[in-house]
Amino acid sequence: MATRSGAVLASGTANAAKFVVAALAFTAAYAGLSAYGIASSAEAPAPTAVSLSAEETPVTTALTARALAAGTVTVSALPAGPGCLKPYVARTLLVNPDPGRTVSYSWKLARWSPSAKTWRTYFVDYSGFAGARGTAEWEATVSGNPGWYRVELAVEGAKTVKSDRFQVSC
Repeated sequence: MATRSGAVLASGTANAAKFVVAALAFTAAYAGLSAYGIASSAEAPAPTAVSLSAEETPVTTALTARALAAGTVTVSALPAGPGCLKPYVARTLLVNPDPGRTVSYSWKLARWSPSAKTWRTYFVDYSGFAGARGTAEWEATVSGNPGWYRVELAVEGAKTVKSDRFQVSC
């Protein structure tokens, strides 16, 4: 008897759910048609003139010039996010000795561990490019973990290049 009652209850619940879905669909369609009728009776707005301006700013800072030197990695802070979100961007210039071949490389954000007295991996990202030269840029965010950090760039077939260390504080 309990099985038959359960089946009736389940089918009643399913029918009620179908009814609710159908009622919502009908209400949405009615509201959409009503809004369409109101929108089509409104007057079109008068055209307005828009003027745009742009200013060209050359990127010739000492930081950018240093960042584009092959064999160096420069790290710059980006505008901080809410709370203790600290975004950073690392840049370098990569030179491919064989432009016909793709070069793979990896970025690593490392954090200094005072207890172990060593650099520990905090975040890693992989990429690559084909061509003779390429500017590589990588963004990493430190969230609520103050300390000393550095960025390491490992290029396939070359030695790892490390940035200067930088301190993250909240």
